Amino acid sequence: MPQSQATAISTNMTFPSLKKPTHILATWFGIGLLKPAPGTWGSLAAVVTWYFLEPLLSWSWLTVSLFVLFILVSWYACAAASQDSNSNDHSAIVIDEVAGMLVALLFVPHTLMMYGSAFVLFRFFDILKPWPISWVDQNIKGGWGVLFDDLIAGLFTGVIILLLSSMI
Repeated sequence: MPQSQATAISTNMTFPSLKKPTHILATWFGIGLLKPAPGTWGSLAAVVTWYFLEPLLSWSWLTVSLFVLFILVSWYACAAASQDSNSNDHSAIVIDEVAGMLVALLFVPHTLMMYGSAFVLFRFFDILKPWPISWVDQNIKGGWGVLFDDLIAGLFTGVIILLLSSMI
């Protein structure tokens, strides 16, 4: 198919199409379609998912490998969905929030209070984007750009909650 026809098809595609696997992942199984604030819904879905999965996991090479695989799949889904949506970071793409929130929760003790604190702090970093998150958001494009600012927000959140919980 000539490039102009492929471009015309992708620009006319309704985004997201929940028949397309990358869109299903990018919207975290449709959570990104919830209004208002789809990123908040995606972050909340990550908290609920991790709350039930974390007790089943242990720190092992398998767990670390699965987490790295999830980050790579998230990057791929962000890249494909961004390209299909003709937007650098379409609001329905929430797998980046899921990945960032999961990074934060890796550091957090398994209590509702700590999970709630991590959720609020992550949303603060994700919405306000202090430096260096803002720099990444403005300067890194494509799938990594969509994902990387959320991973940094998750890392900041996790480290802060870990430090605070060690003081309590």
